[in-house]
Amino acid sequence: MLHIKNLSLSFSRYGGMSFRKVPLKIISDFNIAVHTGEMVAVIGSSGAGKSLLAHAILGILPSNAKLTGDIEFKGSRLTESRKKRIRGNEIALVPQSVAFLDPLESVKKNIQRAAFLNTGSTAKAGIMMNDAFDKYGLADNVGGLLPFQLSGGMARRVLIAAATVSGADLIIADEPTTGLDRNAIDDSLRVLKELTSEGKGVLLITHDIRAALKYADSIAVFYGGTTLEIAAPEDFKHPEKLRHPYTKDLYSSLPENGFVPVAGLNPFGDMIPAGCVYGERCSRKNELCETSRPDRKRINNGDVWCHHA
Repeated sequence: MLHIKNLSLSFSRYGGMSFRKVPLKIISDFNIAVHTGEMVAVIGSSGAGKSLLAHAILGILPSNAKLTGDIEFKGSRLTESRKKRIRGNEIALVPQSVAFLDPLESVKKNIQRAAFLNTGSTAKAGIMMNDAFDKYGLADNVGGLLPFQLSGGMARRVLIAAATVSGADLIIADEPTTGLDRNAIDDSLRVLKELTSEGKGVLLITHDIRAALKYADSIAVFYGGTTLEIAAPEDFKHPEKLRHPYTKDLYSSLPENGFVPVAGLNPFGDMIPAGCVYGERCSRKNELCETSRPDRKRINNGDVWCHHA
């Protein structure tokens, strides 16, 4: 359904004493695929640029952004004009918070407006809104609430309802578990997972590794603005099956796996090295890692970008 190949994203900005615009690269050579009926999770630290990936797919980047690489959706190139045409209709975003909803309108009117924008019919929008309320277990009294009156878990259901009311085939969920307790996290992700049984594709962007391992069909490890590994959740149950040193270190850093820290910082922007993005923190680094970006390797039904794999 969705195929992203060698995607790079940079922003032009004024830098130095010359007052000339210089590029700031945020994403480089990113690769991922989301198939019909599949949930793929992109995991990485907060502030690493994962949300910009969603904005790139949707075509809502600022004017100073430069995007290169290929994005295909349903077998055809996803151009900027096509993004605008199908955004909110065939591809929908579940944003991080209810701040994306109209704060002065009720939940009912917010969802109904989302349906109307895709149908142009008040009557059809009303039917779609009622169907969404039934599908996501939203009680009648919820419809009259304003967004700020919603609890965390209920807010996620409302955001999912507003995003999917049009029947979009690809759902991009941007950090849908932030600020929720474990029960609310499970509730929200179960709702998203159910969409895959309807033939939808779900791209889950998150820093919650446990949630991704529990619900996703595939895990893409995002670090330094690029893909380091794409693995099945089952591989994380047996760390010897993991292919990239960063993924193994990430696994070891979980409290239940020893809480082992790794010195250094996640590189961002100007800090991203020319060679392997994890080279500065990797115990296996050599001269090749410092000078050359690794190519993709297919190993044991997973993908990895590492010279040592």
